[in-house]
Amino acid sequence: MSHPTAEALLPSLQGMRVWLVGAGGTGMCGLAQLLHAAGAVVCGEDVEDSEAIDRLRTDGMAVTIGHACTLPNDVQRVVATAAAPSNHPTLLAARARGIPIHTYAHMLGLLHQTRTGISVAGTHGKSTTTCLLTWCLLRAGLDPGFIAGATCDALGGNARAGALRVPVGPLAGQPGLLVTESCEFDRSFHQLHPVAAIVTNIEADHLDCYGSLEEVVESFSSFACQLPSATEGGYLLLAHEGAHREAVTEGVSAKIETFGLHANATHRVEISDDGTVRVIHKDGETLQWKPRLIGSFNALNGAAAGIMALHFGAKAHAVQEALADFAGLERRQQFVGCARMPFGDVRIMDDYAHHPTEIRVTLKALRQSMAARRLICVFQPHQHSRTRLLLDDFATSFCDADHVLLPEIYFVRDPETERDRVNSQMLAKRIVKQGVDAEAFPTFDAVIGRLRTTLQPGDVVVTMGAGPVWRIARAMVAGNVSNHDS
Repeated sequence: MSHPTAEALLPSLQGMRVWLVGAGGTGMCGLAQLLHAAGAVVCGEDVEDSEAIDRLRTDGMAVTIGHACTLPNDVQRVVATAAAPSNHPTLLAARARGIPIHTYAHMLGLLHQTRTGISVAGTHGKSTTTCLLTWCLLRAGLDPGFIAGATCDALGGNARAGALRVPVGPLAGQPGLLVTESCEFDRSFHQLHPVAAIVTNIEADHLDCYGSLEEVVESFSSFACQLPSATEGGYLLLAHEGAHREAVTEGVSAKIETFGLHANATHRVEISDDGTVRVIHKDGETLQWKPRLIGSFNALNGAAAGIMALHFGAKAHAVQEALADFAGLERRQQFVGCARMPFGDVRIMDDYAHHPTEIRVTLKALRQSMAARRLICVFQPHQHSRTRLLLDDFATSFCDADHVLLPEIYFVRDPETERDRVNSQMLAKRIVKQGVDAEAFPTFDAVIGRLRTTLQPGDVVVTMGAGPVWRIARAMVAGNVSNHDS
């Protein structure tokens, strides 16, 4: 492996006093756990209390709540969430005292260098594939660490420390495995230092920081080129189709393999009518399982995770059992419960889909599996710039829904000027032109009111989006969650 050994870098983390700005965020909370496990003394701040902060405090990490926190004198490093403005008081204080300030991605990259890092990148499926791979490695006895952007109950949350040394298998004794969800936003994944990587797919997204799809592909290519050479253990596994394979792999010195439905993929994936998934390599079938997660995207995510797990020494029988048992993540085709209506129960689902392709494939999978009389989608667009730049793609993504309800766009990261350029009413009109009923609403309460007056026996409701639209699903269930499975 080309990265420094754990002994070379762990002393720099051992006892280091690290302060986190935005400690309760999903990624930052997970990072805190990893730093704590590596021996750092972790403290921090956030503007409000949360369950995530409660977990950090339970593990012995002190977190201050409020807008005016005092940076302790003994802090040696500050890690700031991307949501913290440059004039944040803590960051100003750190600069004045010459304390190094790290981004989340940069600190995660430093942690990569203490472990055997495996990155999972791609426009869609990163969280699911990260957790699937971690689950496979864990079930195979390899005790991996991981960090993801979603909560997985089977893994105890969105992060775990894992072993500092690989305990068993062909890599036994080497720096422990660390699986990380690796996001392309703002090219942050360029700051990571994995030995191996998965690229699930590549599409136009984050166009607020990339000017075009070509720039997105170029960024993934730069990421892939950072992998060690094949002789140093570098390994890239990417989708045979949908990941701009030829452009991304140009100049890559790592070992390259592909997975997918195409006959020429290194690892060919077959999905039977009964849902059974098979992975076939040149020497024959390597994996077979029947997943609990529905849809072809999840079958491919599982295949990528399983192939990577085998690459790192997991036994096939353990991987197959893990893939078959995996119950999914929070907010990924999640059954929330049932809304108790006068005529009976209505099933309520929730999903993180916020890109046109994600919406399309998720609705298709739900349509095929839920036996719904009507499939009603409550979609909260995420980011005004994304909505505006992909407006026509969004409009064509709801063909498997019978009715679409749109709260106002979730405002995040964009400049204020974007608010005036697009709104949910504009998207609703585009969806209607595609032959699907759609309405826009100013508030969540208005959406809930509309649902309660329009729902009928046999309906299924799915809330979708990367913002807080999940609150509508919880409000509909209103504490009367049915115990029966979906």
